[in-house]
Amino acid sequence: MTARRKICVVTGSRAEYGLLYWLLKDLAADRDLQLQIIATGMHLSPEFGYTFKQIEADGFHIDAKVEMLLSGDTPSAVTKSLGLGVIGFADALNRLDPDIVVVLGDRFEILAAAQAALLACVPIAHIHGGEISEGAYDESIRHAITKMSQLHFVAAEPYRQRVIQMGEVPERVFNVGAPGLDHLRRTEFLTSGQLEQSLGIRLSHPLFLVTYHPVTLDERSPESATGELFAALSAFDDACVVFTYPNADTGGRGLRRAQEDFVTRHENVHGYVSLGQLRYLSLMRQADVIIGNSSSGLTEAPALKKATVNIGDRQKGRLMAGSVINAVEDRAAIETAIHQALSPEFQTQLPFTTSLYGCSDASSGIIHQLKTASLETRKSFFDISHDF
Repeated sequence: MTARRKICVVTGSRAEYGLLYWLLKDLAADRDLQLQIIATGMHLSPEFGYTFKQIEADGFHIDAKVEMLLSGDTPSAVTKSLGLGVIGFADALNRLDPDIVVVLGDRFEILAAAQAALLACVPIAHIHGGEISEGAYDESIRHAITKMSQLHFVAAEPYRQRVIQMGEVPERVFNVGAPGLDHLRRTEFLTSGQLEQSLGIRLSHPLFLVTYHPVTLDERSPESATGELFAALSAFDDACVVFTYPNADTGGRGLRRAQEDFVTRHENVHGYVSLGQLRYLSLMRQADVIIGNSSSGLTEAPALKKATVNIGDRQKGRLMAGSVINAVEDRAAIETAIHQALSPEFQTQLPFTTSLYGCSDASSGIIHQLKTASLETRKSFFDISHDF
């Protein structure tokens, strides 16, 4: 009997796990594959809600836990956390001996996993490569992981072309769409009443769902930039505002403290460390506007026909649907963008929004390739022809 391929999926944050959920479900159900899960980063931190418990509550077995997060969020602390992660992943991969390591995105926890897999000669399958986010160091991390990887699962054709432009062989770059959109076809979302009971709040309209992360390459402090957002939101005292707090990026803890203080001072504003993908997407379906600088405002929100006010440069360079309104980090600009998003003219256009990130069936395309792909780690640089 042929041994099943061991597919090791790494997850380090609540958001990333939500995007991977249906892929994990399908891997676990596939008789030809053996799923392994490594949880790391924010999943293992009480400060970020011990979200590894949600993974286990969903019925998954965590095969290894890699502790790596230090309590600080300075550049030095984040760099040291990355180093601890490389050491921890070296031990975990040596013990689990996977055939392929699957990673998603561009966070420093994932960079640590990719480095360890690279040096262990384990093929890497990378999801969401080829994208651009000029305002954060995630941009460099994403492209670095691309060069370490043997398989590439991108979310749109322009991203496929960019990965090929980086020297990756076209036959190993697959446009499968965004795996997070699989929820739209396969997940039973919560009703407004169920959300109110789960969150312990009363939802009303207009409803704003806000996620604002540090812009790690910005010269302004995160607190200064988010102050402009707070000032804009204060102009909408009739709105119900729900914050999801930021990730463990450089400057993230100070930004979270500022957001917690804003929540405390406003009765109509609520904040949560971790909503989980089900509550987050269910809230997005109910919301009138998605506000902030999260990639979900560009990927999931347009697919749900929801307006997005995208603030600042964190997502600069990504594909943006017509439902996205860009605003600089300035009170007046943000306030104007929110008014535009709420306007009847803009709202009537939303049902005609077209998703730029696939058709909600990424998992099957990824699994097909994981089953059949060569496990060779050596690869050639693919040179594209130029006419100058």
